Amino acid sequence: MPKTISITAIASISGLGNEPNSIWQNYLNDKHCFIETSIGNQNTAIAPLNSDCKKQISELKKSDNKYKSLDNSVLFAIAASRKAIEKAGWQNNSTFGINIGSSRGATELFEKHHLDFIQSGKVEPLASPTTTLGNISSWVSHDLQSQGPEISHSITCSTALHALLNGIAWLKSGMADQFLVGGSEAPLTDFTIAQMRALKIYSKNNADFPCRALDLNKKQNSLVLGEGAAVCCLEIGRTDKTIAVIEGIGYATEILEHNVSVSAEATCFQKSMKMALENTKLSDVDAIVMHAPGTIKGDLSEYKAIQKIFGEELPFLTTNKWKIGHTFGASGMLSIEMAILMLQNQTFIGVPFAEAGAKTQQKPLKKILVNAVGFGGNAVSVLLGL
Repeated sequence: MPKTISITAIASISGLGNEPNSIWQNYLNDKHCFIETSIGNQNTAIAPLNSDCKKQISELKKSDNKYKSLDNSVLFAIAASRKAIEKAGWQNNSTFGINIGSSRGATELFEKHHLDFIQSGKVEPLASPTTTLGNISSWVSHDLQSQGPEISHSITCSTALHALLNGIAWLKSGMADQFLVGGSEAPLTDFTIAQMRALKIYSKNNADFPCRALDLNKKQNSLVLGEGAAVCCLEIGRTDKTIAVIEGIGYATEILEHNVSVSAEATCFQKSMKMALENTKLSDVDAIVMHAPGTIKGDLSEYKAIQKIFGEELPFLTTNKWKIGHTFGASGMLSIEMAILMLQNQTFIGVPFAEAGAKTQQKPLKKILVNAVGFGGNAVSVLLGL
């Protein structure tokens, strides 16, 4: 990458909280963020926002009469974006780009409006504008009063990292100096979870860890959904606020064999990781934050792809989905946040029950690779350094 691209701030809202210190403390323990609730007459594990975050979103919704009609996916993005630009020292009314995507968008609101239509034959006037995918970045821009381009997209579960790629492209082209990128997801609805159950990938596990992400010996799928948003501020060059540098990026897609699967050895990940690491010695990569959604095939195929690239000397391997669930389009940026926190605190956070890649940390953490992939094999790999 000819130009240095810095991350000057990152902010999130999830089951882990919304403050860096509390998020890090939650990463340091072996407790997950799941609760059990009844959905579709079945006991169901989900990872909602914690009580403090829910209060924050409730207050945000009441703060502006226009915000009362917005979906949580939009409100989550606004809350995280406010905090990110404050940390980066960006000013409201300044010129910066925004690219915040979502796999599902305004899921809860869309389901509500559709149910109202089925029952009454009528649709509320704001049903369309509040359920479009572009709704997220446009409302964040409104809230921050920014003057730059507003972009939203869905590339399923790799959406947030594709937003990061897009922001980098704008910066390197000279068309922008600053870009706010990330993802937001509010998928904890009956219909969304029913879709995951129809795919036979949702967890039925009532044990201590409902999501067995990175357990390569599991006998059943264990995906659990979570909600949240995460965004970061990108700038050209190093600044006094730089918290991480993007040292490599990679991306790839696969020819579809099935609507939701990747190949047995995740060739898309092999290609994306090779691209991200083309200027880096493999031995310099200290850890990988895997996509690892908690499904049997998804976890194993990514692990095999890593073996293909790294051989017998694997870096540390981890994921956060055993703790906060799969947040679809927001998941990649939440993984970026986890990687940055590990770099800042010089502490690797593993998966308590996983044997894959587990070993004792004996040297400083300098470079961490982050993976994400969406339905159809849309893989992204991002190499972070200090």
